[in-house]
Amino acid sequence: MKQLNRNTVSVQKRPIKVLQFGEGNFLRGFVDWIFDILNEKTDFNGDIQIVQPIENGMEMLINQQEGLYHVLLEGLLDHKKTQKTRLITSVRGVLNPYKDYKAFLKLGKNPDLEFIISNTTESGIALDERDKDFNTLPNSFPGKLTALLFYRFLHLKGDNIKPITIIPCELIDRNGDKLKENILRYAWIWRLPDGFKIWLDKNVSFCNTLVDRIVPGFPRDTIKTVQKNIGYEDHLVVKAEPFHLWVIETPNDNIHQKLPIEGTGLNIKYVTDKTPYRTRKVRILNGAHTALVPFGYLNGIRFVREAVENELTISFLHQIIFDEIIPTLDLPKEELEYFAEAVIERFKNPFIDHLLISIALNSISKFKVRVLPTILSYLERKGKLPEKLVQSFAWLLVFYRGYYDDKTIPLKDDQSVISFFQEIWKNEDLDTIIEKILENTMLWDTNLNKVPLLHATLSHEIKNILLKTVF
Repeated sequence: MKQLNRNTVSVQKRPIKVLQFGEGNFLRGFVDWIFDILNEKTDFNGDIQIVQPIENGMEMLINQQEGLYHVLLEGLLDHKKTQKTRLITSVRGVLNPYKDYKAFLKLGKNPDLEFIISNTTESGIALDERDKDFNTLPNSFPGKLTALLFYRFLHLKGDNIKPITIIPCELIDRNGDKLKENILRYAWIWRLPDGFKIWLDKNVSFCNTLVDRIVPGFPRDTIKTVQKNIGYEDHLVVKAEPFHLWVIETPNDNIHQKLPIEGTGLNIKYVTDKTPYRTRKVRILNGAHTALVPFGYLNGIRFVREAVENELTISFLHQIIFDEIIPTLDLPKEELEYFAEAVIERFKNPFIDHLLISIALNSISKFKVRVLPTILSYLERKGKLPEKLVQSFAWLLVFYRGYYDDKTIPLKDDQSVISFFQEIWKNEDLDTIIEKILENTMLWDTNLNKVPLLHATLSHEIKNILLKTVF
């Protein structure tokens, strides 16, 4: 079997237009895959230089293959199984700033640079009090980026260089705004000149984004078959689902001209406000996941795919999404229903074994963010509580009892949350249990006893669940 490198594969060398902080599965299976398609189908003509954001990462392995690897798309597309493999040639390699800080800073002098992409985990966009200045490598991602942009300012200002568009992919709301806030805070802490801040406003755009694709990563169980099919000894194969969505806010920027998508088939949306799309994803995709978990798990279901193949759970899920979640959202109904059908198809992916108990991690905080707003919005719009979502709430509270049908439930949550429910469920009076749970503002940020009929409805549903008369 052939080694995978630029001696065994003929690859066009392009100018480096993208600097990418992060070398993990998601960026390689989503962003780098997208730029590879842009290179093929448009005149973008740009390569990606990856910067390793932490000291120990995948630098050596990626550089051994000279940035080359395959993306394996597996899932359902238009209700049919699909398996497609694509050789990614858009990545030039990885630079480790912990080994060579000067080489990292010099990346800022690149006159071809147009985009900076990142995915440094949800906690990556934050300050680090240990970052006292830019003379040594900062610990945080915003610190590293501030140092690189300041170096660019010092060496290239006034040279009519191309403006830079920064597109963070971290899964936090207003990620671009928050990244810029942190860079400006570093500029103040490090006492950088006012000219840098003026230059930053004029030459650097920060986009808020929403990304959506399930990327399981390296297909360990089937890698030998995959390598045999592609004919290369690729140790960096990334498995991903076919579905993808990249929503990018583009105020005052010509990104749609720099990243043309017409005729590419890429699901990229340039919008002035991504909020409706974020709400759609959180309420439909994430909300459905969270609402499904306790109901499915306590009814003997263990995998997401199994849940959508089961008559009981798919009926429950379908009513939640189409009858209760969609009526609370403000995008066109047809668009919402199309997205919802795509979500259910993604849940059916025969190539991904997604455990319900894995999704159950921190279910209380997830329910607060993903499901509770829909319940309250539905009540406001319809004047009544959504039946199935309140049932899912009831199943969640029983789930956090920690046992059901004489079986222990392996709860994974903050210990204070688990301890609270363990103590509450020792009470013999169900109405008292529900009252204490709903009034806990540490869980819900508000006293839910004030929501009309919620207490009484939950009491009725939980009694049925415990008596097993719910069906």
